[in-house]
Amino acid sequence: MIQNPILPGFNPDPCICRKGEDYYLAVSTFEWLPGIPIYHSRDLKNWELYTHVLTEEQVDLKKLPSAKGIWAPCLTYCEAEDLFYVVYGVMNSMNARYFDVDNYLITAKDIKGPWSQPVYLHSSGFDASILHDTNGKKYIVSLDWETREGYEKPGAICMVEYSSEKKEILGYPKRIWRGGTDRGCIEAPHLYKKGEYYYIMCAEGGTGYNHCVTMGRSKNVWGPYEKDPLNPIVTSVPGESYERHDPDHLKPKYYNPESILQKSGHGSYIDLPTGETYLVHLCSRPFAPELRCTLGRETAIQKMVWTDDGWLRMADGSNLAKMEVPESSLPDYPVAQIPNMDHFDESELRNCYYAPRIMPQSFADVKARPGYVRIRGQESRTSLNKVSILARKLTSVYARITTKMEFIPEVHQHSAGLILYYDNMNYINLRKYYSETLGGSALSIIHLENGEKTEFLNTRIPVEDKPVYLRLYIQGRKSWFEWSYDGKNYEKIGRVFDTTRFSDEYCKYGEFTGTMVGITCADRVKHQHYADFDFFEYVADEKKGVD
Repeated sequence: MIQNPILPGFNPDPCICRKGEDYYLAVSTFEWLPGIPIYHSRDLKNWELYTHVLTEEQVDLKKLPSAKGIWAPCLTYCEAEDLFYVVYGVMNSMNARYFDVDNYLITAKDIKGPWSQPVYLHSSGFDASILHDTNGKKYIVSLDWETREGYEKPGAICMVEYSSEKKEILGYPKRIWRGGTDRGCIEAPHLYKKGEYYYIMCAEGGTGYNHCVTMGRSKNVWGPYEKDPLNPIVTSVPGESYERHDPDHLKPKYYNPESILQKSGHGSYIDLPTGETYLVHLCSRPFAPELRCTLGRETAIQKMVWTDDGWLRMADGSNLAKMEVPESSLPDYPVAQIPNMDHFDESELRNCYYAPRIMPQSFADVKARPGYVRIRGQESRTSLNKVSILARKLTSVYARITTKMEFIPEVHQHSAGLILYYDNMNYINLRKYYSETLGGSALSIIHLENGEKTEFLNTRIPVEDKPVYLRLYIQGRKSWFEWSYDGKNYEKIGRVFDTTRFSDEYCKYGEFTGTMVGITCADRVKHQHYADFDFFEYVADEKKGVD
């Protein structure tokens, strides 16, 4: 059996495609770089982080608030051209619910690149994707975001033809679909051509607890599309709901206590050469009763079948997303997983590391001191510009994160250490810094909760300027820090923090992402003082669920 989620932690908005025996899956990254991770599998059960699509060369995310940036990539392979396509949006602003987004298209012969320079498509809504029609034409579909009074919000699905020769859309997007249910909040459109039909797959209900996957079909690409009579085809909350009047996406009243996977929706499917069909979709596993998703929105997979009359159904005959899914008949293909321990011995930084708004390589150097990563400090961790946080995704709420750091702060604006980070307004940071009060180096914890900063000076500890081990424990709802000189005898520092508060539902300044853990350095004077980290160890129990 395949165990869900197949991509635990911050891996939302999955889009899957196939080239030959290889299956590739892309997810959203929002303000984090590198952008758009691509995961690879040959059996749909074992997945590896394979490559990324975007760097600072293609996109500038600096100064964008949390939850903006790269939204909902659409990854496709056009067999006629032997070319990979990625369509993605850069969400620049959601002020006054205008949703200012720029949508782009890039291509590559090889999934690992190099990728072409971005082609601007339009700014008419988000979640843009592309159809490569069998007649050679191409179409872009997206959610046309509604801002006018008196119109149903958040909008309808629109489509426009795209010219590969001119590298631009032809005319203006036209609205073609209002959804297959009355859950409202339609988004995430994908168009497919199968047999004589064009199929439109969408998410409805909002990317929260009423989320689902729906479908419609038409023999004309422009419609009209008929609804699947059994919509939704995948969800965490079966049954009908009438929510077109409510544009809120979260809708916690639809939490289903009978399901481990919540928020199931935003799907993309793939037909296998074996005749089997699978659908990937986002999901979440919240703490209950708080309904807070510390791990963010994750990626799951469901086995599907096509009915004799041409509709897509879950293979078990239901529409409730499952934790365990039958494997495909594809041969097992184990792939390398990210090691728990990183001694920074490689010549390049591993691809599992991310940074907010800038590339990790701009401040993290594994060549300056062999066997270490040297992190050059920059702005405060609350900044939206240049922040030195080398992080990886939290994939379980049962984890232990450890590092060994060498750092000699010289002024109080120097600090470095270990961090649990949701966004620039919500984090806890165990850091070594220069204390003018103590006249030397010290350890203390900085806590930011929805923008309110607390420094726990009552638990401050003076430390020597020699290597120090820092450790973070995440044990369900409880998270805390420890430190040591020898890596064997650890001493707890500070209070126990509430893990659930690092979540979409609790954080007021960001949403849609997930919690990260990492190492960090700040130099708020010259942006050049650095810390050396000997290793970064991440040990997570992914077999444990969320409380």
